[in-house]
Amino acid sequence: MPTTLAGLALLAPAGLLVAALLPLNSTSLRPTRRLSLTRLATVVSFVLAVLAMALAGIRGATTSPLIGLAGIGLSIRLDAISCSMFLLVAFVGVIVVQYSRNYMDGDPRQGEFMSGLCLTLAAVMLLVLAGNLTQLVAAWLATSLSLHRLLVFYPERRQARLAARKKFIVARVGDACLIAACATIVVAFGSTDIATILSHAHAMGAGAAPAALQVAALLIGIAAMLKSAQFPSHGWLPEVMDTPTPVSALLHAGIINAGGFLMIRFADVMLLSAPSLHFVAVIGGFTALFGGVVMLTQTSVKGSLAWSTVAQMGFMTLQCGLGAFAIALLHLIAHSLYKAHAFLSSGSVVEVSTVPTHSKPRVLPVLISLVLAFGLYAGIGWAFGILARDHAAVLTLGAILVLGISMLMVPAMHGVISTPLFGRMLLAAAGATTAYFVLEGAAIRLTASALPSIPAPDATGLLIMGLAVLSFAAVTLLQSLAPRWIHRPAWRIARVHLANGLYVNAWFNRLLGTQQRDDRAASSTPAA
Repeated sequence: MPTTLAGLALLAPAGLLVAALLPLNSTSLRPTRRLSLTRLATVVSFVLAVLAMALAGIRGATTSPLIGLAGIGLSIRLDAISCSMFLLVAFVGVIVVQYSRNYMDGDPRQGEFMSGLCLTLAAVMLLVLAGNLTQLVAAWLATSLSLHRLLVFYPERRQARLAARKKFIVARVGDACLIAACATIVVAFGSTDIATILSHAHAMGAGAAPAALQVAALLIGIAAMLKSAQFPSHGWLPEVMDTPTPVSALLHAGIINAGGFLMIRFADVMLLSAPSLHFVAVIGGFTALFGGVVMLTQTSVKGSLAWSTVAQMGFMTLQCGLGAFAIALLHLIAHSLYKAHAFLSSGSVVEVSTVPTHSKPRVLPVLISLVLAFGLYAGIGWAFGILARDHAAVLTLGAILVLGISMLMVPAMHGVISTPLFGRMLLAAAGATTAYFVLEGAAIRLTASALPSIPAPDATGLLIMGLAVLSFAAVTLLQSLAPRWIHRPAWRIARVHLANGLYVNAWFNRLLGTQQRDDRAASSTPAA
């Protein structure tokens, strides 16, 4: 049965590879037939993902026999993590490929574009289904390189080339960290099989982990953060806006999640090093705050969506740093579905997001909204019986989410919405809070066999949690009260600096040597 399951799953990337490698100049395939084969490959991969998910849920986690020698080769790992990601990638692939058929219609290079999409999707599937380290590293590299081809699909777009070059450099540093981490893990455990490695790491425990494995955990965290555009290497993600819209959707809804998947897949190894988790949590939390504030100052729809991805990836990284890997997986899937829809429908966002400007917000209603939101959270959390120290990470993440829910009630507290509707809004906030506890409980139960339980925090972990809640509360207040200061010169100046990301990206450009190329190219362009 394990071999049958693995064979079914392996057919999905194999079919996409066949569609990707079809000769573009073949006279036996008309363009319409080529597009139909591409679409068929994605639909079949989705059906296989659903089937693999169902069978793995019945039979449990399995790893196929290795096709190769000396731990180097191809093997498929099917468990709650890989099947969830497999299904997500297959679903996003169906949507993006179908959208691309119309988006690229009439383009003479449509066949090449569709081929690149299929190749990238196949690489991502092989990554999330990897049962051994060699396959994981190879698929990690293939995903990055195939995406790079799509990012520079229109080479005449100068900004896309500059952003892709920056991402290429950052990705290579992340690749080096991942390869070093995997080599260290192989030496420590004597195996490339991921299931064997995770089993030994789980049995070892943090107190017995040698220094080499703690370094490996740190390297995995760094590789993941570089892949997911964490501060200060985030600048390439908001800049990759001159690529075709399907590529943006695939990047923000799928490939950007590779970093989170890496930490979730190696959760047992990450837990061997508390300092590494603390480092990941601090960087992720700061990135979430930074990206969220900058997002509020963006004037373009795609720019705002890109900074939203930076913030969301930061929050997902924070979740991993707190040891809440199951909740991070849930967040990763939910964000992917939302962001794919947001990018593919970005052309109509302006119409539905334009709202009238109301009176200036007051401090007291904002504070009352926060108190009400936390009251709902505490009451519902008590009803679910998780108000305990062992669940500090869950409470912390829930408190941050409720800060966002409180924003729903701010307009009602200002009298913008009629009084009868306030009750409905209160019910909506209670429903969203309840949904959080239900979904996080379901995610933890469904991944119990694949992921370790949330660890009890140490003193440093509790301090990080407290700082995270206070920081997000401050940003929420800033977002609520910013309209009061919109006409003040100081706020206008601050808004300009925030809109430019506090110029961190410019510093990073100089560090990578891309700023000089950018400046020279700009100086050679005639003034308008």
